Amino acid sequence: MPSFNLNHLAPAELQRHLASHGTIVACLCAAWCDVCRSYSADFDALSAQFPETLFLWIDIEDQSSLVDDLDIDNFPTLLIQQQDIVSFYGTMQPDTAQLRRLIQSLTEQSPEQLRTLANSGALQRSWQLEANVRQRIAAHV
Repeated sequence: MPSFNLNHLAPAELQRHLASHGTIVACLCAAWCDVCRSYSADFDALSAQFPETLFLWIDIEDQSSLVDDLDIDNFPTLLIQQQDIVSFYGTMQPDTAQLRRLIQSLTEQSPEQLRTLANSGALQRSWQLEANVRQRIAAHV
């Protein structure tokens, strides 16, 4: 399954994809960013290796109402969410091998392990409150 650009998804289609995928990998980027433009094709190719995962491309300017209050320090900023647990949120090198390993590691965790991870520190607890992409999308659709 290819990655989906939020700019090109109708709200009903987006809701259908969210309901049918437990894991979301979202890349928060900007169209003007050269790194983002070059990373886009690699991100899309990686999505084919994880057909059970929903890969979303979110342009932070086009989708500013969705992400405006999130801290985005650099690009690409990636978010991994499993059900309602945000298991990763932060900047990564534009290297899909690194992202692949992170996805594999996190998807091997049990729900109990993910809950422990989500409560392991102040930063991780803040992700649950601030970066939950499912809740953000539901509030903006």
